[in-house]
Amino acid sequence: MLETFFRTHRYLLEHLGAPVRRALMDEINWRDRLIGIKGSRGVGKTTFLLQYAREHFGMRDRRCLYVNMNHFYFQGHTLHEFASEFVRSGGQVLLIDQVFKQPRWSQEIRLIYDRYPHLRIVFTGSSVMRLKDENPELCGLVSSYNLRGFSLREYINIQTGLELRPYGLREILNRHERIADEVLAQVNPMEYLESYMHHGYYPFFLEKTDFSENLLKVMNMMIEVDILHIQQIELKYLCKIKKLLYLLATNNTYAPNVSQLATDVTTSRSTVMNYIKYLNDARLINMVFRGDEKFPKKPARLLMHNTNLMYALAPGGQVERQLLYDTFFQNALWGRHDLSVGDRRSTFFVDGNQRYRIVSEDVLRRSSDVIYVQGNIVKGQELTIPLWLYGFLY
Repeated sequence: MLETFFRTHRYLLEHLGAPVRRALMDEINWRDRLIGIKGSRGVGKTTFLLQYAREHFGMRDRRCLYVNMNHFYFQGHTLHEFASEFVRSGGQVLLIDQVFKQPRWSQEIRLIYDRYPHLRIVFTGSSVMRLKDENPELCGLVSSYNLRGFSLREYINIQTGLELRPYGLREILNRHERIADEVLAQVNPMEYLESYMHHGYYPFFLEKTDFSENLLKVMNMMIEVDILHIQQIELKYLCKIKKLLYLLATNNTYAPNVSQLATDVTTSRSTVMNYIKYLNDARLINMVFRGDEKFPKKPARLLMHNTNLMYALAPGGQVERQLLYDTFFQNALWGRHDLSVGDRRSTFFVDGNQRYRIVSEDVLRRSSDVIYVQGNIVKGQELTIPLWLYGFLY
């Protein structure tokens, strides 16, 4: 049976269409024995694993093998049995896609980890999974990483063939005028910003199919498989979670009214809060809190996880400009910087106390302790920085 998986592995590598090398590839310590890569459905986790295999081992090196837990073979065999056969054949690196499809997967991986000290395992899982909290047998063993959708920088590189580099948040603040000059000497990012916000986050925009239709299918899969399956929620509650997502996407009010949402969805306030947490974990929405507050406190603000989701759910495809820019900014910083709701003078606090105000046009009265992120400019000056530059954070 191992030969069947090797043939599939070779076929996938030979037909791999990977137009951009993800920055995460260089951030992972590939020498670690156990690596977990989380990401929402559709961001390219499978492609990422195959890119690693091709880059580090080539097409026909049998020391590395990709396997997907969707294969019916695993209905009659355990992951440990498969790993044992792979090690006996000389295997060194096992790439396991959609690991959560295997019952007791974390116990099996721990068993493999203990029995085969020379085998390295890299596995992907849903963003809904809480690797360390819910799988204590892997605590202290697994190195966990998040794979995100394309940044604006990666999107521009794909569209132009350029190799624009990322910049850190502090670097952008201190050098944004010079960085803008460096980028503008090669390309005008404003020519790509609108299309990126509409359809550039998910890699399947490259496919010759209807992007919006594909995204809606992916969103349904996130709820039906990632949330319901992993959280063990009964199918009869599916329509309530979907309705809640739609209400959140089409309600542009600042703070969520949980009581009203509970009434609209016909469930309890506590259930609505749990559903909001599940949607957040699936990376369909982002919860933004006030100060140091965290769940189960009510979030001060709810935003869609990325701008592509906004367009997919917006009635008539009409998206409010200010909300679009707020969402772009928070998504660009997500996972790497702490974001909390701002005060009267700012949209967000970043990393504790730095005020950021996201604006769509010129502001006449400015504060000296606020960084203004403006969506309609190509180049800024002093504490006014163009929004597109935050699409170069990764």
